[in-house]
Amino acid sequence: MRRIVIIGSGAGGTIAANQLRGQLPEDEWEILVIDRDEQHHYQPGYLFIPFGLYSREDILQPKRLFIPPGVEFVLDEVTGVDAENRTVRTRGGSYPYDWLVVATGARLNTGEVEGMAEAWDTDIHNFYTLGGAERLRKALKYFTCGKIVLNIAELPFKCPIAPLEFLFMCDWFLTASGARQSVELELVTPLGSVFTKPIAAKALAHIAEKKRINVTPNFNIARVNSDAKTIESHDGRSVGYDLLVSIPPNFGAACLENSGLTDPMGYVTVDKNTLKSDKAERIFVLGDASNVPTSKAGSSAHYQAYTLVENLLREIDGHEPLPSYDGHATCFLEAGYDKAILLDFNYEVEPLPGKFPFPGVGPFSLLKESLANHWGKMMFRWVYWELMMRGKDLPLENQMNLAGKMRAGAACKM
Repeated sequence: MRRIVIIGSGAGGTIAANQLRGQLPEDEWEILVIDRDEQHHYQPGYLFIPFGLYSREDILQPKRLFIPPGVEFVLDEVTGVDAENRTVRTRGGSYPYDWLVVATGARLNTGEVEGMAEAWDTDIHNFYTLGGAERLRKALKYFTCGKIVLNIAELPFKCPIAPLEFLFMCDWFLTASGARQSVELELVTPLGSVFTKPIAAKALAHIAEKKRINVTPNFNIARVNSDAKTIESHDGRSVGYDLLVSIPPNFGAACLENSGLTDPMGYVTVDKNTLKSDKAERIFVLGDASNVPTSKAGSSAHYQAYTLVENLLREIDGHEPLPSYDGHATCFLEAGYDKAILLDFNYEVEPLPGKFPFPGVGPFSLLKESLANHWGKMMFRWVYWELMMRGKDLPLENQMNLAGKMRAGAACKM
């Protein structure tokens, strides 16, 4: 009996477990999923909790609901990976493998910024954890006057459009409560604009300007001074706040630090098109755990799963992996007022205007606010639980489709 071990059962690990079990005979292949948490978190839902749209009941499900029959779920904490001896170590024992799938995600590292860890979850808020989102809900509920600052510490971080999404929703939420005229909203970012891709950055900056959201670019944070309620940059600039929402540095899983598989930030280094480790044989990586230069988001993990499963099966059959992952990511950005924005892009092609998923038809509009996009965003929770997490195919292609998109130089009217 040969064995595949999957470490991590978030979006990526769960999709991979379902797809692999469906294609490998149970009498020849054992599949183990190891995770330290029994609850599966619908992470896109964190962002809705501060605004009272979701509660914890809306975003939590038992992980075992999505682990298919014939896959063993091991509730344990991974402490290390020995790639040379093909073994995963946990607090409760060790598990040899024939192939390893790493889907350990990313973690917040508040200790990388002076003063951040000390004030975390008290003076400094976040929506990247369930507890943080619930505490932020209490802080926003009665916020009627002052300045809300959303700061991005550094790249990469999970869901790159989430900072703008939070501020767009703040604009809507505060307008609905009657407090918007008394509240200043500001994005403080290390980027030169509001997003990493020029065409999308221009379009999103225009929307931010319409919503009266200030942007402070090229701000590389050095420290948080919670007593003075300021954040300070390495070049000496200072931004004051009344309510600070922070995105700390994101690192790979701590259990992989001494595995010899990672870069200095703890992300497993891979071939960006095959998703195979470039430092050890028989190891594939997907989702936030890898260093691929695309969005750390659930859609990326979903697209990557197709390449990963295909390539793992090819190796089992004695063939070389195919470079079939192109960096495809699809992201809905909730904009408030029952509208959302959709971005679809890959390594080589940035987000462009157009229609998705069907050229010229949609029903979703790319790089533009629309009601259809809003309902797509709201329906995604059902799609996530009922289709993605059960390994069911969606009517979406693994690789990005350029059909129906307006190419370089096209204008985008808002």
